[in-house]
Amino acid sequence: MLISILSGNSLDFILYFSLILFVLQWILIERRTFIMNTSQVCITIAIVVYLLFVLGVGVYFSKKNNNVGDFYLGGRKLGPFVTAMSAEASDMSSWLLMGLPGVAYLTGIADAAWTAIGLALGTYINWLIVAKRIRTYSHHIDAITIPDFFSKRYHDEKNVLNAIAAVIIILFFIPYTASGFAACGKLFGSLFGVDYFWAMVISAIVIVGYTTLGGFLAASTTDLIQSIVMSIALIVVLGFGINAAGGWSAVVDNASALPGYLNLSQTYDPASGSASPYGLLSKCSMLAWGLGYFGMPHILLRFMAIEDKEKLKLSRRIATIWVLISLAVAITIGVVGYGMTQAGAVEYLDGSNAETIIVRIAGLISQHGALAALVAGVILAGILAATMSTSDSQLLAASSSVSQNIFRDFLKINMSEKKSMLTARCTVIAISVIAVLFASNPDSSVFEIVSFAWAGFGATFGPVMLCALFWKRSNKQGAIAGMVIGAVMIFVWKYAVKPLGGAFGIYELLPAFLVALAVNIIVSLLTTPPEKEVGQEYEAYALEMRK
Repeated sequence: MLISILSGNSLDFILYFSLILFVLQWILIERRTFIMNTSQVCITIAIVVYLLFVLGVGVYFSKKNNNVGDFYLGGRKLGPFVTAMSAEASDMSSWLLMGLPGVAYLTGIADAAWTAIGLALGTYINWLIVAKRIRTYSHHIDAITIPDFFSKRYHDEKNVLNAIAAVIIILFFIPYTASGFAACGKLFGSLFGVDYFWAMVISAIVIVGYTTLGGFLAASTTDLIQSIVMSIALIVVLGFGINAAGGWSAVVDNASALPGYLNLSQTYDPASGSASPYGLLSKCSMLAWGLGYFGMPHILLRFMAIEDKEKLKLSRRIATIWVLISLAVAITIGVVGYGMTQAGAVEYLDGSNAETIIVRIAGLISQHGALAALVAGVILAGILAATMSTSDSQLLAASSSVSQNIFRDFLKINMSEKKSMLTARCTVIAISVIAVLFASNPDSSVFEIVSFAWAGFGATFGPVMLCALFWKRSNKQGAIAGMVIGAVMIFVWKYAVKPLGGAFGIYELLPAFLVALAVNIIVSLLTTPPEKEVGQEYEAYALEMRK
């Protein structure tokens, strides 16, 4: 039955997921109703309505997927606004509403602010120099996934490059997806006191539900909706938090009392209660977050999917403005949260518990009547939105890597459109199961998990993508070498070099990116130049870019 359901757009498929959702929600929520107060009931209603709504979006778009190209890239039909907000919502995962405020709450603004500056710069530059180029080039060679783009760009007939890229996507998307599930577990656990693991399972089922149903169009449309919900959540939490902390002047006074807390060149150490220097190397390390954008498959796919490449300028402006505002507000919420702790509104949160500050603020809002509780439910739905908007995109990218790049291209398994869709949907489910197991530890840090996965993609795909788009002389050998070295460097630096501390304690993305880029260039120059046909395709793409 499951196979028949997954392979089509039948009513059975819709009913199947609806039944699962109902049963699991009953297990998790209904069995606790007798001890739930009015505010918790209102919050629950708001969240359940939201979850059912995104499933409905999946059902709607399931009818528009006629082939795997539609499922993975939406037939390149995205408008500029959806493209912009989908790209950024899929980027600003749960760490925007949990990880980043948590860092600011514990140690002050330096670490969070320099990370945000790097991300803001990376966002703008990526839209400026990469978006139009990859849209043009991928359309020119008819590529629908990132590994597919690399393979066709370099005429990799044996699809070795394709397979390596697909494996890397799976390798780093599992922990990335796990970070989202971990955020959901923390949300429901801190709010209702429910079991962390089962909270993750329910969230995963909803995400898998609308993603397997609607594919790329569903994911992109829900991303737009989720970005709006995230924005509402940030604004409401900030306003309420400032009031609960005793006003903005009280927030600033409390933060200023901590050494280095509001200093961009120092960071507050909660263990010792003193300030630690935040030097140039640390700043460069955090700014390196911006390099990750050049290699993010789920973001790059949005660039490839826009209907009219000339509208990317509008998308860039929308995306940049939203990112700047969202990052600034998220950091401010962390500072405000500490002010609320000093005012006695929120207990002190240490370690990974600091990432639940928005959840705690939402809980306070819910105590001011039924309407306020519904608003709190929307805020918490915003955290779910942040998680879902990233997880759905990651699941699609990983799914395409298995079904298209490994099964079809590398292993040469011929599949009908129906079987390809089935494989894609089964892959989504399989990766979700692994991600849930990966995030089963309730003490896992959302920010730490995301930072590792972000570094992995930035170092493996970023240099290859830049060389592919900007350098005619780059070749397959250089791309393979750069990609492999980038992945290896991430693990070596994080687990062998970084623990040495000092100058070696920098974020692993920076050294791995630079080494991978250097290897790509050196190997390309030392090996045979690209074939004539490859050069001609590049020139045709470059000519189109100049029009």
